Amino acid sequence: MKKIKEITTRLEIAKKKIKNLKKNNSESNAASLGKALKISTELVAAVVVGSTIGYLFDNWFDTKPLLTICFFFMGVAAGILNVFRSAKKMHKKI
Repeated sequence: MKKIKEITTRLEIAKKKIKNLKKNNSESNAASLGKALKISTELVAAVVVGSTIGYLFDNWFDTKPLLTICFFFMGVAAGILNVFRSAKKMHKKI
């Protein structure tokens, strides 16, 4: 009789642990999606801002494709740098 009660309590504890793991897993999936959206938005925003500044300078200085291309690549570089910084900050929080 004592062994049956012990087994029953162990099963209940195991079931509670499984429920907690499932709850934590669903919360971490949402947090991971949020982090991924943040990083992708930072990358796209940097490229768009760089390209826009290059386009505006091209129209101002009348050097049509040159500055747009240069600022596009500078935007890509800035976006990748921001992604690395954000990923490093997120990794430190874990």
